[in-house]
Amino acid sequence: MKKYSPTTLSAQCLLLFLLSYQQHLSTASENAQSKSYIVYMGERKHSDPSLVVDSHHTILATVLGGSKQEAAESIFYSYKHGFSGFAARLTDSQAEMMAEMPDVVDVIPNDLVKLHTTRSWDYLGLSSSHAASNLLTESNMGDKAIIGVIDSGIWPESKSFDDKGMGPIPTRWKGACVGGDQFNSTNCNRKLIGARWFVKGLLEIIKEPINTTAGMEYLSPRDAGGHGTHTSSTAAGSLVHNVSYKGLALGTARGGAPRARLAMYKVCWVTDFGDCSSADILKAFDEAIHDGVDVLSVSLGLGDPYILDVIAVGSLHAVLKGITVVCAAGNDGPTS
Repeated sequence: MKKYSPTTLSAQCLLLFLLSYQQHLSTASENAQSKSYIVYMGERKHSDPSLVVDSHHTILATVLGGSKQEAAESIFYSYKHGFSGFAARLTDSQAEMMAEMPDVVDVIPNDLVKLHTTRSWDYLGLSSSHAASNLLTESNMGDKAIIGVIDSGIWPESKSFDDKGMGPIPTRWKGACVGGDQFNSTNCNRKLIGARWFVKGLLEIIKEPINTTAGMEYLSPRDAGGHGTHTSSTAAGSLVHNVSYKGLALGTARGGAPRARLAMYKVCWVTDFGDCSSADILKAFDEAIHDGVDVLSVSLGLGDPYILDVIAVGSLHAVLKGITVVCAAGNDGPTS
């Protein structure tokens, strides 16, 4: 019978322990609960979007210790037009590892964001009651401008989005009219020239389907809550004459730039959990930059101030591309 020295037996026991512990760590890592995170990587290093996406797969595969295919399955959004980054399912430890990677600026949790609202054109001197020569008249009521709205969708049948008297859609426009529940390409026109919707980020948080029964919500750009329709008409609603509230305050309803074009990016939804997810918002910024908007209206906000949040990140890259971004200051204040 072969004899082993105490040193050899100790080494073998240590080896068995390490192998067992490594298997335990691997199992624990696999069983760790994954969450959705946004990996922000700053400016793009490639002009070709496909190369940007490939770089996302490469860096995530390094952290996951797997293949590019596994990395691709973990990613549910790649931000590849206005900036570089992706939204993916990661454990907390994987998110910490990702934050230490040299090409990563920050790793941001995919949180919920609340809707805000804005006003008013009198304050900005854009009322038709002001002097005949002001920004409203000098800009021909916003003619040729394209305003993107990141919000809860739009009700395209509203008279505020009538395209009567408007010319052809600008040839520089690269956007799309993406269909879905009770919304198709015919709902877009020369006024509402684009519509997209993003919900993957929210679904990653709430872990259940959106309730689309009885008109509670629509998996499309159609607005179930009314907020996006309100903000869109405030920004660029067409002239609608003889409007009143049950016969009171008869007058003309219009937006600040009634001849501007509109593009809706729906990121906010009617749910019991919250309104909008940060991953969806950042994807909307990315697509809007690609589509060619001139202005972005973002009536959304986080509950608490952050040094780096998705609205700040998206706004930064939009402004760097020459896009004016108008964000809500919030609904809260000392007298609210």
